[in-house]
Amino acid sequence: MAVRHRLIERPVEDVWAVLADPTRYGHWVVGTSESTPDEGTWPEVGADITYTVRLGWWSAQGRTVVRRCEAPYVLELEAESGWLGTARIALKVRRWGRNTLVIIDEHPLRGPAAKLHNTAIDAFVQVRHRTMLARLAEVVERTPRREHQVA
Repeated sequence: MAVRHRLIERPVEDVWAVLADPTRYGHWVVGTSESTPDEGTWPEVGADITYTVRLGWWSAQGRTVVRRCEAPYVLELEAESGWLGTARIALKVRRWGRNTLVIIDEHPLRGPAAKLHNTAIDAFVQVRHRTMLARLAEVVERTPRREHQVA
């Protein structure tokens, strides 16, 4: 399993605001762009978004479905990767003092990718997660602070 974490120097509510915005998915998820809501209300269970996946000159359409949501602390997604199958992406959002600790856990779920899953693939996913969490932190930290109620 590829598990990685990142401390984001903003409150949980600011991090969740980015995760709950389907139009910002392409800003922080590596390889995706032009994300748009499709069915349902993101991030409610069953809602999905579509986006473009770009690798150099090659591009394809992708789709991600919310499988579990416990706002503002848990968001679990299933990303469809065409003929490769699907992946489970679990995001945990935890208060860490005045900041937020985000933990991401991703692994292939269905299809050939799940059958061929190994430590080399996990190493690649770890690199992707490092970049993805850095982008998430950048998006959250450059967004104007929100007013919050103390929980």
